[in-house]
Amino acid sequence: MTTTRPSLPEHTAAARLIVVIRGERADQYAPVLEALAGAGIRSVELTLSTPGTLDELPALRERFGDQLDIGVGTVTDPADLRTAAERGAHYIVTPITRADLLAAAAESGIPIVSGGLTPSELHAGWSAGAAAVKVFPASVVGPGYLKDLRGPFPGIRVIPSGGVDLEAAAAWLQAGAEAVSVGGPLLGDALRGGSLEELAERAARFVGVTTREAGA
Repeated sequence: MTTTRPSLPEHTAAARLIVVIRGERADQYAPVLEALAGAGIRSVELTLSTPGTLDELPALRERFGDQLDIGVGTVTDPADLRTAAERGAHYIVTPITRADLLAAAAESGIPIVSGGLTPSELHAGWSAGAAAVKVFPASVVGPGYLKDLRGPFPGIRVIPSGGVDLEAAAAWLQAGAEAVSVGGPLLGDALRGGSLEELAERAARFVGVTTREAGA
């Protein structure tokens, strides 16, 4: 196992909650990030499946970087990873386990959360130096899977993603997850013109069950 494993960024590790934001356009991000930060969210993952994410990243980092860890997700190409790192991403998330992505993250000195579902995929990412591994889609396996993984891989840090609602977030953290990755159940219709006030209320409920200080 590698000895050069980077840690998750400080806000992310303390908050234990990553909000995944997947929109139609990257210019939709700013008002949503403002509402989330105001509600106590401390880490967001901006996805490359949203057009323009890498272009918007420097301005978002400048505006929100003191309040939020801003990660870049859905990264499947080393060139995109390097660009995200150069433009100020705090961490990288990928839905897959790919050796060249993990190597590029190590070269860039940026924490990466590699994705997988099977023990082989998750162990491959972890042993290659990922800060944590993303179990995706988490709804397929449930929190009990973490105990199963910890048998052969005692130190593995797991972040479930995919179908994690408020109840599942609490259950995964109780089972020992490093953090939870939440999208639709928290964001709702906020990126489609929905109420930012209601978004902030949903976010605050998630913060209540995930922040370490809350005793979760």
